Formats: sequence, C-alpha cells, structure tokens
Amino acid sequence: MRIILIGPPGAGKGTQCQRLLDLLAVPHLSTGEMLRNAVRQATPEGVAARQYMEQGQLVPDALIVGMVIKRLELADCRKGFLLDGFPRTLPQAATLDDLLERRAMSVDGVIELAVPREELVRRMTARRRADDNPEIFSNRIVSFEQQTAPLLDYYRRQKKLATIDGMGAADEIFQRIVASLADFGADEKRR
Repeated sequence: MRIILIGPPGAGKGTQCQRLLDLLAVPHLSTGEMLRNAVRQATPEGVAARQYMEQGQLVPDALIVGMVIKRLELADCRKGFLLDGFPRTLPQAATLDDLLERRAMSVDGVIELAVPREELVRRMTARRRADDNPEIFSNRIVSFEQQTAPLLDYYRRQKKLATIDGMGAADEIFQRIVASLADFGADEKRR
C-alpha cells in the first residue's frame, strides 16, 4: 500500500502512523523526522532547512522533494510506504504522482486527520516538543491551512481522500482509519 497521511500539526499523525506501520508492514517516510535528523547531523539539507523550520515555515519544495525521492528509490519502498508530512503543496503532490507514474505506481489513498484548531493548540501545549512554542506552532498551522489544505481537494478529485475525525481516543481514531483502508482496497492488497 502507498498511503499518505495528512493533518495539521498536533493532529496525531505520529501516533496513528505507528499503528498503521504495524498493520501494513511498510516503511514510514516522515519528512519531519528526515528534516530533524538532517538538522541534528548538520547535513547540507539540514543546514538549508534549519532557518525555515526555526520560523515555522515550510521547507522549500526542491529541498523536500529531493530528500523524498532519494528515500523512495530505496528497495524497501517498492512494496509500499506510508508518507507523513509529504506532500505538503500541490507542486509536491504533482511531482510525487509523476515519480510514481514513471514506476507504474500510484498513491492508493490519502487519509486526512481532521482536528479543530482549539484542540490542536491544547495538544501542542501538552506535548512540549522543542519546535512547539506558541508562535512557531501558530505559524505551522497557518502554513498548513494555506499550503497543505488545498491538497485535500486535489486528492478528493482523484477519489483517494478519506477524511477521518481526529477527535477521541487513539484506539477509536485508529478504527476509523482501518475502516477507510478498505475503501482503498487495502484488504485485498495485504493478502
């Protein structure tokens, strides 16, 4: 399965990704983790990305796309993957579609975790990650709303989008996600 998980910062993507990975047995491609690792290791990509991340801005498409393409070319992604944090813009989505099409593949489905803004802020204050100060977090939400939210229509038109209520217990949310996988044909593809 080739699945994309989309949601604003604090929507619970990390929690649900781990559960999905256990279910689908595919690699997890988290651009957030890729970027944080690159910054920690001071790679050229990390140095370039750091200034954007510190301001809560999205890292430029060219930088992110290059990192993702390198990762998708590894053998473990041939049978599928779970993308978390990519694509974030329409140009990134088009690039991903083109890349997969050249390999006679496509995205099987896109799961949107929908969570109200007030709840996102509450969750942010509870988790206290280094990049979660209120101003940066607010910038990240605005960036999501302006640049990533249009992807929902893009994937809705392709009939690949499942919008999942991200409120409630983690187990309840996961059961909603699992139910949506059947719409993508996940049950047949796992056999």
